[in-house]
Amino acid sequence: MRMLLIGPPGAGKGTQAVRVAEAYGIPAISTGDIFRANVTEGTPLGLQAKEYMDRGAYVPDDLTNALVLDRLSEDDTASGFLLDGFPRTLAQVYTLDDCLRSLDSELDVVVQLVIEGDEIVQRLLRRAEDQGRSDDTEDVIRKRLAVYQEQTHPLAQVYSDRGVLVSVDAIGSVEVVTQRIFDSLEARAPR
Repeated sequence: MRMLLIGPPGAGKGTQAVRVAEAYGIPAISTGDIFRANVTEGTPLGLQAKEYMDRGAYVPDDLTNALVLDRLSEDDTASGFLLDGFPRTLAQVYTLDDCLRSLDSELDVVVQLVIEGDEIVQRLLRRAEDQGRSDDTEDVIRKRLAVYQEQTHPLAQVYSDRGVLVSVDAIGSVEVVTQRIFDSLEARAPR
């Protein structure tokens, strides 16, 4: 299973990615985790990424592409993967398409987690408090939501046009949302 999980910041992509990837026995590949690990380790890429993350902006495509494409070439992705946080722009969609073609592969499904407005802001403020994340202030959250609407939300239409998009309501407990994802995936093809 080769899948992509998309949705606005705070939709629960990271939490759901781990659960779904584990159930399917595939690696969850999160750009956010890759970036945060580089920030924690103080790598040059991490320092560059932190500047963008702290402002609520997307890390530029060239930095993101290099990390993700390298990760997709690792052996553990041969039987599938779950991408969380990539692609985020139309340009990255086409970069991913090229990468997958070179591996004689394509995405099986794109799961869109749907959640709106103030619920997202409240979730991210709670997460910032719980996890001490410097990139989750209210101003930065609102900026990230605006950037998402402008740059990432259009990806849903691209994947819908390709016939691989399923939308899942992301409001509810972690377990309820996970079950909704599994139900949507089961409706497409049995696990």
